[in-house]
Amino acid sequence: MKIKYIGSGLLLFFILGFSHVLFGQENTLEAVLTEVAGHLTRRDYTSALESFGKLPREEAEKTEIRIMQASILNSAGRTADARRIANAIIASDSRNTDALMIIADAAAIEGRDRERRTTLDNIIRIDPANVRALNDLGNISLRNQNLRVAANYFDRALAAAPENGEALVGRATVHRYNRESRNAERLLNRAVSLYPDWARPLHERARLYKGAGFYADALEDLKAALLLEPDNYWMLVDHGLVLLDMNRRQEALADFNRAVEIEPNVFMAYVYSAALKDEAGDYAGAERDYTILARLKPDYYFAFEALGIIRMRNKQWALARDAFLEAYKQAPREYSYALLAAVNWMRAGRQADPKQFLAQVMRTAPRDTLEFAMLRLYHDLSGDNNVTMLVESEKNIFTKSQMLFYLASYYDIRGNRAIADRYYLMVQDLDVVGTVEWRLNEMVLTEKGLGIRAGK
Repeated sequence: MKIKYIGSGLLLFFILGFSHVLFGQENTLEAVLTEVAGHLTRRDYTSALESFGKLPREEAEKTEIRIMQASILNSAGRTADARRIANAIIASDSRNTDALMIIADAAAIEGRDRERRTTLDNIIRIDPANVRALNDLGNISLRNQNLRVAANYFDRALAAAPENGEALVGRATVHRYNRESRNAERLLNRAVSLYPDWARPLHERARLYKGAGFYADALEDLKAALLLEPDNYWMLVDHGLVLLDMNRRQEALADFNRAVEIEPNVFMAYVYSAALKDEAGDYAGAERDYTILARLKPDYYFAFEALGIIRMRNKQWALARDAFLEAYKQAPREYSYALLAAVNWMRAGRQADPKQFLAQVMRTAPRDTLEFAMLRLYHDLSGDNNVTMLVESEKNIFTKSQMLFYLASYYDIRGNRAIADRYYLMVQDLDVVGTVEWRLNEMVLTEKGLGIRAGK
């Protein structure tokens, strides 16, 4: 029986760890394990576990078979059941590293990072050349950005097994982070050659090429990886990012949309799908994606900012206010969000409605700043002459552009449209592109039919 290499996952563990069980035994055992492997390739863990019931009792009680069952239970998320099997084995054989690995895997699934690390350390004390444990410890160190320690673990794994795929890819990733591109490429080329049916080395090499600006090479590797794993969320996201680098925006959007279909509760693809839809004028689609993004990752306050802009475009003042209030909650030093909340609050109802909110904001804002002066203007609804002089004399073009927009909005809300239009046009003349105020200002000018760029 032959099963393709899939990294350190269950099938690799199944075949390599227990090849002595699969072959040279009676036909019933080999037939059952072949059936189990077939279920595992389809991730049908329930059927795989049920297949063990066909084994004679003396076979089913063998340590190797119980370890297999425990591993499948972990994959099925039934970690408590997996632990019970592993602990029973450890009770009679405390140095059984396969059973200890079941405990480490269960801890990883449960988010018990300290227990996992302790168990893996115990495994390599018992078996210093345990490649699986060394790789797992290397990947833990890699995630913690402890590159020197990660390199040590992967080097030890490669010393024990020079062709181990996980160790080759892990060590290459450390090289990539250390900007040792040639060493990274050498190891990844080796992994791709050794394991042509494994997508991960191709994916990692694509990341290396993308970082070096070789977008065509990165795209080629990602296409090959996606042929092997067409439903891999992160490969689709990376494929989309490379297409963005190549300015192939519609193709990139298709990748992000596909990623969202595969993993609707992972936030990353929404960041790009929402922005691309927003840029293309699909405001309804962008609003849907930003709304989901804000729910999945509320600390990503740019989603609330974007929702506020879209809702201002739709003149949904109360909803826009709420979006900017949430953005300010997540970024309480971004006083632009407080001012935008006030603008929409005033447009949605009475002009004095945001007074209490602004009083709270002013307690945190530095008093010697133009932002504080603008907050006070919106709070007091008076003193505009003094604030106007401060804005017009401001030397920082970025700050001046922002505050001119809020001054224009203030006069617009108060009914002095001629002065408001003058300041809107001044914002455009400063041409500080890319800020939320600039986007909103362009939107207002387009609506009013003002400005040389309006309507573009």
